[in-house]
Amino acid sequence: MRRAEKKITDRAELDSIIRRASVCRLALCDDGTPYIVPVCFGYHDNNLYFHSAGEGRKLEILERNNLVCFEMDVDTRLVVDSKPCDWSMSFLSVIGTGRAYQVEDPAEKVEALNRIMTHYSGPPGDYDPDLIDKTTVIRIEIENMTGKKSGY
Repeated sequence: MRRAEKKITDRAELDSIIRRASVCRLALCDDGTPYIVPVCFGYHDNNLYFHSAGEGRKLEILERNNLVCFEMDVDTRLVVDSKPCDWSMSFLSVIGTGRAYQVEDPAEKVEALNRIMTHYSGPPGDYDPDLIDKTTVIRIEIENMTGKKSGY
């Protein structure tokens, strides 16, 4: 990162940003073409979780290339100044990379869905076993991540 004073490396601070974020932007590479999609997510033990329909572009890409990049941000605010070139943004963000894997084990699927529900302050629920079978759950094993703060 060019400006070291903006870099966040403290794991507790990175975890705090992730836990407060409402959207994870998941970046994939589709045969050399970037593709990004916002997802609802859960976070636990250096893993991100999201669920998906059983088919679609995102899953097709992940089957060919499971290397992903993700981004989350919180406290985003436009900072206005009298000079247009002095406008800026205030934010906290996390960017990381990892590998995405489809979760097959029904018990792990339930745990992942509970992590997603808990992230959004919902209580874990009782899931219909038939729906668990039909739900695709992806686990991203985080390999590295850094944060950035601006205006703080």
